[in-house]
Amino acid sequence: MASVEELRTERIKKLQELKATGMDPFPAESNATTTNGAFLTTFVEGAEATLVGRIMSMRHIGAIAFAQLFDGTDRVQVVFHKETTSDFALGMATLEMGDFIEVKGAAMVTKTGAQSLGVTTWRMLAKSLQAMPTEHFGIKDEDERYRKRYLDMLLDENVRNRVRRRSIFWNTIRSFLLARDYTEVHTPILETKTGGAEARPFITHHNALDIDVFLRISHELWHKKIIAGGIPKVFEIGQVFRNEGMSHEHAQDYVHMELYEAFSDARKGVPMIIDMYRTAAQATWGTTQFTINGHEVDLAAEWGAYDYNELMQNRFGFDPRTVTLDVVRAKLDEEGITYDDSLDVGRGVDTLWKLIRKTLGGPAILTGMPVYLEPLAKKNATDPRVVDRFQIILGGSEVGKAFNELNDPLDQRERFEHQQSLRDKGDDEAQMADWEYVEAMEYGMPPMFGFGVSERLFAFLEGVSIREGQIFPLMKPKVD
Repeated sequence: MASVEELRTERIKKLQELKATGMDPFPAESNATTTNGAFLTTFVEGAEATLVGRIMSMRHIGAIAFAQLFDGTDRVQVVFHKETTSDFALGMATLEMGDFIEVKGAAMVTKTGAQSLGVTTWRMLAKSLQAMPTEHFGIKDEDERYRKRYLDMLLDENVRNRVRRRSIFWNTIRSFLLARDYTEVHTPILETKTGGAEARPFITHHNALDIDVFLRISHELWHKKIIAGGIPKVFEIGQVFRNEGMSHEHAQDYVHMELYEAFSDARKGVPMIIDMYRTAAQATWGTTQFTINGHEVDLAAEWGAYDYNELMQNRFGFDPRTVTLDVVRAKLDEEGITYDDSLDVGRGVDTLWKLIRKTLGGPAILTGMPVYLEPLAKKNATDPRVVDRFQIILGGSEVGKAFNELNDPLDQRERFEHQQSLRDKGDDEAQMADWEYVEAMEYGMPPMFGFGVSERLFAFLEGVSIREGQIFPLMKPKVD
């Protein structure tokens, strides 16, 4: 069997052969008169057409050759014949699977009934110098599929369709919000302080300003400043970056959507969010019923309600609102979970909570999270030990969070001071104290409802890992 380099060398020879005849193997334009899809749907035997596409398969039978041509819309069989195709011998000597070509001819029906194009003239549009894997075998290695996602898409129709579904999913959400008078915004990715979530940021250096900056971990603080600036309803769909671990559900750079609405609260906003989930699911997959992490989930069914503190008391026997660090550590020991000396109550309680969360199928809304778990949410008016956070539970995981946003600058200052104390103790995932944001709050910030969801929701409904759901997941450089 020839090596990859030998096959490439052979293809380069064929490229030179094309050049020797005066044919440009990489022209700047094509003369297609229709798409392959339109050619088939409006097929009229004898009609003239010029088609373009990549050769996906090719077979020779004496004086005739058949090729499958794919242009991204559909596949068309094109038929070369020694008696009727110009430069037939050159084509048979140089055309291979992977080449992009242009063919001109007339619509015909083969003896087997296949709607085809009988080729009269052809030319090369882009000569392929690498031998493609066959569609039958494809690319089996996951690492290789991610590195050569372009081949993965080409050889697997479902991967191509997943890219299209991603577009439908996010554009359905975008249209849903625009129809409800939300203003789409684009806020900075480079920040001097990160905020809006507890996460370890990526750090880089800004040469022109000669300062270190961070890639944003959230849109939140920018959006709240916009709200304070007099635009009452905003949203953004864009990348966020968190320098943390990788898993089936977690990536380090991913698409995230956040929205904020002034003069509203999460209790009013959550029904809209439920409607948005149902709408996006129906538009993207044509159903509201999914199997997620072994849980059967129907978004169209009535959504349940969970209370965080009740669930924790039932499982671990303590009230998260009043629990001490010693009790939390004892429970972690019982569960065989290791931790270091920097562990605080919030981190420990959250670790234990995840053992419960994976058993909850949903769809449901979770409420009752203690204040120390959410530095930017408003305290509950009835029980100030908890915040007004409304967490969406699907398939054993958190897939979206809604809040009554904190707008008391004095309360916010105290929480930032606490977060900063955690950072001073070595917790690099605690939030940075953003005093400029506190200053903006002191000018006055209205009550508001906020919500955020990442592309984890798309991956869950698609039934794949978050990396599989991304078009080009980040890969470690390959060592030759």
